[in-house]
Amino acid sequence: MRPLIWFRSDLRTTDNPALHQACLDADRGAAAVFIVTPGQWEEHDWAPAKVSLILRTLEVLGEELDELNIPLVLREVDRFDGVPELLLGIARELECDALFFNREYEVNESRRDAAVVRRFNEQGLAARSFTDQVLVEPGELRTGSGSWYRVFTPFRKALYQRLEREGVPQPLGTPRRLPDRLSPPDRVPETVAGFASIADRSGLWPAGETAARRRLETFVEQQLAEYHDLRDRPAVQGTSRLSPYLATGAISVRQCLTAAMGESVNLLHRGDQGPATWISELVWREFYRHVMVGFPRVSMNRAFRRETEQIHWRDDEAGFEAWCEGRTGFPIVDAAMRQLRDTGWMHNRLRMIAAMFLTKDLFVDWRRGERHFMRHLVDGDLASNNGGWQWSASTGTDAAPYFRIFNPASQSRKFDPRGEFIRRWLPELGSVEGPAIHDPSLLSANERRALDYPAPTVDHRAARLRAIDAFKRIKKGGLSAAVD
Repeated sequence: MRPLIWFRSDLRTTDNPALHQACLDADRGAAAVFIVTPGQWEEHDWAPAKVSLILRTLEVLGEELDELNIPLVLREVDRFDGVPELLLGIARELECDALFFNREYEVNESRRDAAVVRRFNEQGLAARSFTDQVLVEPGELRTGSGSWYRVFTPFRKALYQRLEREGVPQPLGTPRRLPDRLSPPDRVPETVAGFASIADRSGLWPAGETAARRRLETFVEQQLAEYHDLRDRPAVQGTSRLSPYLATGAISVRQCLTAAMGESVNLLHRGDQGPATWISELVWREFYRHVMVGFPRVSMNRAFRRETEQIHWRDDEAGFEAWCEGRTGFPIVDAAMRQLRDTGWMHNRLRMIAAMFLTKDLFVDWRRGERHFMRHLVDGDLASNNGGWQWSASTGTDAAPYFRIFNPASQSRKFDPRGEFIRRWLPELGSVEGPAIHDPSLLSANERRALDYPAPTVDHRAARLRAIDAFKRIKKGGLSAAVD
């Protein structure tokens, strides 16, 4: 057999199920391919930061595949509908008789993959897919009635029971080196047309699976034990910052889970709080992928809770632009938005604060915020981003109750008590001391005028009542569900 391995969001050689099996099945040689689809990426709101990391990761991947005697071939087609014929042409060119790939679960991606399998089968060629992004294939965990899980906690319980019963999937090693090289490798481009060039972020996000594993090892050794205490503090290095590597597939969820568990077999339910809490965060990622498959409307710009489609969000262009620019007059929100703009990443607690401010204080449609995040995030991931936004907007599965609305100043005082994070990203507030760093309205009029910082764009108390009233009217009015 001469396999063709199709890489997508799995850019690593270690613990890669499709690559591992392809190398086992190959008689003499194999080839790898990555397809650039700029039109589709633009439609899916991929960020330049994400594309940049993918290209740099492909460079590293190409070198690692070269050590296995597997050439990395790069091709470009604008949209997914051109992928089946392009892949078939590559297979014929390299005389490959089977395609190996790891599954993706978004609606457009799953339709593309089905079309590829059909096209290969029509030509008498095998096409094999493998589970990689998740611990358990979506659809294999169901409620007692056979339906998809809608709530996180029972899903987590069912997943833990499955893993305890059948064992935690263990990471695969690096595959064997093949004897024959089918072709020379292609050069990885430095840019992709249609995506604006960005400042070099290699210092923040070094590329490749070795960098990802080092970050995982450092996190486990230095931060994991205190993760439950530090994860909500944006001014300290309390989180793993592995999300960009999970998004590109430079590291797998299995590698993360086994590293967090260490020698323990009890951390899925009990044990040290730090590892148990982080494992639970990995399960949230898993849950949102299962939701995306079970309820595909969330991949189609639709709310999970159909009744919330009846909400009339505000058309507040000025407020939305102020939010995007980090000029809302609420320091913790603005610091978060500037971190996103400058680094392509945002601390998870701040994602919730910023998202809830847009949807509840400004009462702007969550889909606008979801799209803005995707257009800037180096770790842009549809399932996790959509799940987080719908949680904050109270439109999603297991969402925050509509009456639970974050007070930005309270959140700031709780999670950035000394204002260190705020001062780092809002230098105009560097001289502000005391409680006013969280709420500049506490300053005198003269003090406020001396700052180059805007007044609040909204009254939080009034906005909170407005949002609660809108959701109450849906509950009481019994409005009809949106049509699927």
